[in-house]
Amino acid sequence: MRGYGWPVLVYDVGQPLLYLFAMGVGLGAIVDANAGSIDGVAYLTFVAPALLVSTAVMTAAGEMTYPVMSGFKWQRIYYGPLASPLSPGQIALGHILAVSFRFVAQASVFWVLMQLFGASASGWSWLVIPIGALSALAFAAPLQAYSATLRDEGFQFAFIQRFVVMPMFLFAGTFFELDSMPVYLRWIGWLSPVWHGTELARVANYGRELAPGMVWVHLAYLGGLVAVGLTLANRNYRRRLTE
Repeated sequence: MRGYGWPVLVYDVGQPLLYLFAMGVGLGAIVDANAGSIDGVAYLTFVAPALLVSTAVMTAAGEMTYPVMSGFKWQRIYYGPLASPLSPGQIALGHILAVSFRFVAQASVFWVLMQLFGASASGWSWLVIPIGALSALAFAAPLQAYSATLRDEGFQFAFIQRFVVMPMFLFAGTFFELDSMPVYLRWIGWLSPVWHGTELARVANYGRELAPGMVWVHLAYLGGLVAVGLTLANRNYRRRLTE
C-alpha cells in the first residue's frame, strides 16, 4: 500500500486544485462577469462545496469497485482476515471504515484549498468536511454491497462510471441550480447523494437558505443510504466468504 501513497496524495491534492482553477476560477470569472452572483454569492463560493462533494463521491466509486473484486478474486485479501476471529461483516465494515479515512482526508485538503481561494463565506464552512465524507459513504456502502455480488468484471464497473457517476457529476446541481434543469432530468439529482450532499455543503459554506426541514431530509436520505448499503454489504460478504 505504501507504494500507492504518492499517487493517492497527488490525486487527492491535484484534482481539487485543478477543479477549483478550471471550474471555479476560470468559469467563475466568466459567470460573475456576465450573470453576476448565483444564490447571492460569487460563482466560486457556489460551486466549490459542490465540487468537494462530487470529488468525494467519485473517489468512493473508485474505491468500491475494483478493490472489492480484488479482495474476493484477484488478490483475495479478504480471505486472510477470515482465518482470524473476524466475521465477514466485520471485514466488510473494516474496508469501508478504512476508505472513509481517505474521504475525510480528501475533503479536508479540499476545504483548506477553498480557504486559500477565498471560496468560503461562513465560519461553519468546515462542516463541508463531514458532509463530503457522509455523501461519499452514502454512495460507497451500496456500491460495496453491489460489487460483492459480482463474480467477474465485464462491463459493470465501466457502466457505473459512465452512466451513474458521470451523470451525478453533471446533472445533480453541481454547476448550476437543479431547478434550472428540465423536469425530466431533475430526478437524477433527487436520487443522487451528490445533490443531497451539495445542498448541505452550500448551507455550511455560505448559509444557503433551504425550505424548513430540508436539512433533516437530506441528512436522513444520506444516512439511510449508508445504513441500507452496510446491511446489504454485510449479507453479501457473508455469502461470498462462507461459500
